[in-house]
Amino acid sequence: MTPQLMIQPSALMSSGIKMSEFGNIYLFRFNDELQSRFEELLEKRKTNQLTPTEEAEYAGISELQRIFTLINAQLATKSKWCPTQPENLYDNERDTFVNTVTPPNI
Repeated sequence: MTPQLMIQPSALMSSGIKMSEFGNIYLFRFNDELQSRFEELLEKRKTNQLTPTEEAEYAGISELQRIFTLINAQLATKSKWCPTQPENLYDNERDTFVNTVTPPNI
């Protein structure tokens, strides 16, 4: 494990997340502001233009995204959830990323 300077993901949670209902569960997602900031940092990172402060911010947001992926997968698994019409999930929302997993059939 390599030490890395980053903004603590918990610092982003009070103002940067929302929960979206999908079927009988709620999924954790970034709000529009945090999603836009993440996309902006990602684009700058692709061209190696991040400042050290932005690199720390990017690392913190990325870690929060990994945490949401794990939590959302566990929520889906515990609810024995299976989407029936995932194409309708974001009909009323702008283009965003979401971390979801389809649990194995048990």
